[in-house]
Amino acid sequence: MARSVAALTPQEAVIYLMVLTSASDGSIKDEELRTIGRVVRSFPMFAEADEQSLVETAEACGALMSSDGGLHKVLEAAAAALPAHLGETAYAAVVDVVTADENLDMTEIRVLELIRNALKVPDDGAQAIEHAARARHMTIDGVS
Repeated sequence: MARSVAALTPQEAVIYLMVLTSASDGSIKDEELRTIGRVVRSFPMFAEADEQSLVETAEACGALMSSDGGLHKVLEAAAAALPAHLGETAYAAVVDVVTADENLDMTEIRVLELIRNALKVPDDGAQAIEHAARARHMTIDGVS
């Protein structure tokens, strides 16, 4: 019997996608956790969100991800919860998390592609978001 996925709020959906992306390379790094916290504190869509529930939301996401077909369940639940106008916002949050550790592997690239498709983010929008993320992570010595 398939486990039904509870409906998510748009804020929970973005957190689920950030956790999914962070865990896609096999571990959630401190830089990624800090970035998730920064996104929750700074993105206007989280203005009314309770930052204390972040841990509970992340744990619920982890439980769903570890279930059979968890990756696709997270993608489907998040896509269903996000209004179309928040797709690029969610993708920007995810790209911030995936670029936080300055190491992008093939698994993470594939997960970004899956998220982009699930949220129907157009290629030009995705490219602009990715370019902006690279610019934000540049250092004085020119390394991102």
